[in-house]
Amino acid sequence: MTTLTYAHWRDVRETVWHWPSFSPAEIACRGTGALKINTEAMDALQRLRNRLAKPLIVLSAYRSPEHNRAVGGAPASRHMQGTAFDIAMSNHDPVAFEQAARAMGFLGFGYYPRSGFMHIDLGPARSWGGRFPVQATAFVEETPPAREVLAQSRTLRGTGAAGVATVGAAGVELAQDVLAEAQDAVLPLVPYLDTLRWVFIAVALGGIAVAVWARIDDWTRGRR
Repeated sequence: MTTLTYAHWRDVRETVWHWPSFSPAEIACRGTGALKINTEAMDALQRLRNRLAKPLIVLSAYRSPEHNRAVGGAPASRHMQGTAFDIAMSNHDPVAFEQAARAMGFLGFGYYPRSGFMHIDLGPARSWGGRFPVQATAFVEETPPAREVLAQSRTLRGTGAAGVATVGAAGVELAQDVLAEAQDAVLPLVPYLDTLRWVFIAVALGGIAVAVWARIDDWTRGRR
């Protein structure tokens, strides 16, 4: 464990600072600007930041003895050793944060739900304060894709029209063949039946087009 002490955080050389998610000013004493760097604690804090993959808002880290007295800190506060951090919970789930912090080697935990932060330090193992209330995790409700009522289905209407028209065209062709063999009295009707057959064919093609369009439209909307 290495500890580096600076009269002011501005005295820290860039070659000494190895924790990219934090700055010397964040870790320095809020009252005096002095800084004590405990490399083991800072390594654990950076690992915690990497694991959670979201910013850690440091409310208090190192405290000089005079500043610790001024804010009413414990006489033997770990903040004065540079091994303690007060982290805001405004952007964290306290339960998940604590689990990750313990996995990174933090052993001391202080809970301050009214003030909205959690104290963590390297130990010894202990805890104090009332735990944060369990937060309800907001999941997006999964609504099943809307299904068309069978009688109102555009696909069904399209394929139904195509089917009826196809049967109709076949029926007209059959009737035309029968009438063509009938007597001369009904022969004048044959040309009209031929026209009717083409009408049915056109309707069938239109129905198929509607069915295909409906399938593509439903797919693009994510309804199927």
